[in-house]
Amino acid sequence: MASTQTRPTTDNLLDYVDQALFLGLRATGQSAAMQMVWVYEDAVDWAELRRFHQDFGFGLAGRLIEPSVLPFGRHRWVSSLGPPSPLEVATTPRPRAELSDWVDERAQVPIDPEHGPAWHMAVQPLDDGSTAITLVGSHCIGDGGGAFLSVFEAVMGARRDLGYPLPRSRTRREALLVDARQTVRDLPEVGRTLVAAAKFVRAKRRQSAGTPAPARPRVGRPDEAVIVPAVSAFVDLAQWDARAEALGGNGHSLQAGLSARLAVHQGRALASDGTVGLIVPINDRTLEDTRANAVKLAYVRVDPTHVAKDLTDTRTAVREAFKVMRDEPDEALALLPLNPFVPKFAVRHGADLAFGFTDQPVSSSNVGDLPVQLACPAGAPAQQVWLRGIDQRITRGVLEERSGLLTVVSGRLDGKVTITVVGYQPGVENTKQALRERLAAVFDEFELTGTIV
Repeated sequence: MASTQTRPTTDNLLDYVDQALFLGLRATGQSAAMQMVWVYEDAVDWAELRRFHQDFGFGLAGRLIEPSVLPFGRHRWVSSLGPPSPLEVATTPRPRAELSDWVDERAQVPIDPEHGPAWHMAVQPLDDGSTAITLVGSHCIGDGGGAFLSVFEAVMGARRDLGYPLPRSRTRREALLVDARQTVRDLPEVGRTLVAAAKFVRAKRRQSAGTPAPARPRVGRPDEAVIVPAVSAFVDLAQWDARAEALGGNGHSLQAGLSARLAVHQGRALASDGTVGLIVPINDRTLEDTRANAVKLAYVRVDPTHVAKDLTDTRTAVREAFKVMRDEPDEALALLPLNPFVPKFAVRHGADLAFGFTDQPVSSSNVGDLPVQLACPAGAPAQQVWLRGIDQRITRGVLEERSGLLTVVSGRLDGKVTITVVGYQPGVENTKQALRERLAAVFDEFELTGTIV
């Protein structure tokens, strides 16, 4: 029986990054989610799995967002301990060939960080005797690092109560007074941010001066929700490290090189110079961190021409980008205190400006070495573990307007490198089979062998 540790907290305000992500969700209807998938080839320990499901609903996963009663107020965390919905166990096996389709289906089951459920979990038996398990959670309550920490704690039977108040525990009068006082306390920071915002906008205008605005593409069925193709792969860890060393790189630069070559195959290299821009999230979380999204972003420009033969330049570029990330503040993130005051219609435009969606970026995330416990929701380690970041209710119009999407996530777990690629290329038919073929072609370029599903 797991014991619950309560850590009282007096500060249940959302961090500005977390509030910005939530405001984006409410403004666009597009929801970012984290997904983990475990595939067991052998029998599942159902008692352990059900215990895991109960214990996961604590710590960072045991909460919801309660919006401020003021239209420009700071939102707060409230408690929501335990599973928000039952463990869904299918009774009819599905063909193993449909595993990827089932994972996609579960990824689109609604989640809501305000009203709940903020996460859900399901099990699907397959016709070859294997069993698939998936967990989907809102990015508004936790990022990849938060999800891994929550899975680890649940596997170990550690229940944390962060001490947040219950939902709607304040009267409206109390909420108005408290939120108004908080807004007044925030005003000096907001004032400083306004000055920084003016400088940021002027700099952006100077950078874009003389550059014609890209033509907005005409898209058929722009409001149609799209399930973006996603594929996963598994490479032996020893082989991965050996190839990185042989090419003069390391795990980070091999990940960057592989992402850059995938960008070429997906048509995301810049037409001007052929380079690829990578956004590299780096975990910034401590064990006591209660932020939902605790990452810093490094920006790397990679020449993909020779990365499959030599990673020396890419390794240098990654190292320099990490140094800039540590030493220089991100100007876009410094503007986040203004988010509570930004009207809904401007939220997505602000995100585009801050993160450069018009510049065909590639998100390339290397989560590094993960403890084997993350493979063990049902006691023993699963034979396959997929790590995915996915979007719910993203529309064809948004994808085409942003020149598509490419996300690469990798992690080192239980002797394997697990890789997931999510990709959409504008103006062409987008299928998982085409994405598998492109990933296989990149593996061949790097002389890597792996299982792609």
